[in-house]
Amino acid sequence: MVYLIGGSSHVGKTLLAQKLMERLIIPYLSLDHLKMGFIRTGMTELTVNDDYKMRYWMWPFVAELIKTVCENDQSLIIEGCYIPSEWRESFSPEYLNKIRCVFIVMSEDYLRKHFDSVAGKASVIEKRIDDRPDLERLINCSVEFKSEAVEFGIPYIEISESFDSEKLVDELISIFEA
Repeated sequence: MVYLIGGSSHVGKTLLAQKLMERLIIPYLSLDHLKMGFIRTGMTELTVNDDYKMRYWMWPFVAELIKTVCENDQSLIIEGCYIPSEWRESFSPEYLNKIRCVFIVMSEDYLRKHFDSVAGKASVIEKRIDDRPDLERLINCSVEFKSEAVEFGIPYIEISESFDSEKLVDELISIFEA
């Protein structure tokens, strides 16, 4: 099974993927790592600031990687803001039966009340260089990902009261198993 954790920036996707990996004993791939590999090797002229373009430039490669995992009856967790809402269009039904996807977003109220905490945890799993997020951008990204999740029928978790990683992993698992 391939488990996709998408959604907006700075909502805890990487932390949740790490905890899910530990709980299910399944490897995970951060699409930020893959992005940096493409940038550092010069395979793309896109930069770390081109998130939207990177999402669609990188996706065909990620989709083929997912197909390979499915064909080999393996399991993998893939997380990142680079999972497009139209992800299903890349797969035939035989693959779709082996893929689950959830988007993670934060409510505007949560972001406004807990922005310093969210910003302070930006490097909790991956070291980010000079990555002080912009509150309004985070709000807009979460609104956009939630809207896309609704439009494309993607289950989503909206963090609105507290960020309890263990409870969120439980919620991810229950969605993935549904």
